[in-house]
Amino acid sequence: MPIQDATPADLPGILSIYNDAVLNTTAIWNETQVDLANRQAWFGARAEQGYPILVALDENGAVLGYASFGDWRPFDGYRHSVEHSVYVRSDQRGQGLGPLLMQALIERARACDKHVMVAAIESENAASIRLHQRLGFSISGQMPQVGCKFGRWLDLTFMQLTLSPERSAP
Repeated sequence: MPIQDATPADLPGILSIYNDAVLNTTAIWNETQVDLANRQAWFGARAEQGYPILVALDENGAVLGYASFGDWRPFDGYRHSVEHSVYVRSDQRGQGLGPLLMQALIERARACDKHVMVAAIESENAASIRLHQRLGFSISGQMPQVGCKFGRWLDLTFMQLTLSPERSAP
């Protein structure tokens, strides 16, 4: 399955996947669905920053999954680190799209001269934690009960991948 840069035409599919995650998962800790204008603003912000939004499309052009990264924290000292997101349409999970999107995203982060990629994963999401471990991420921290959704406390697992271990600090 080819992974490619998203275009504005992909935003309705991205919106659908995002809102499904809001309504049905703890992958996103928002409880309110967003509209197309929200995803358009997000798309524009990523483009302005020079950060990718990648999509996996089926043969008819429908979005099956997407991945992106953005600044991890908005301070100069963190400029070499990014936090990513990867989401796969509910009927496509377990088909291998997550690893494909992640591998392409990791390569893009290296091409953007980033040093560390951070993942923030709800601690009960064992599939996502395993995926990240297979791709070389390691657990760097766990924060109990820092979020709440669906009437329960959520724990957060931080994972990270050093993209350029040989690199000296600038």
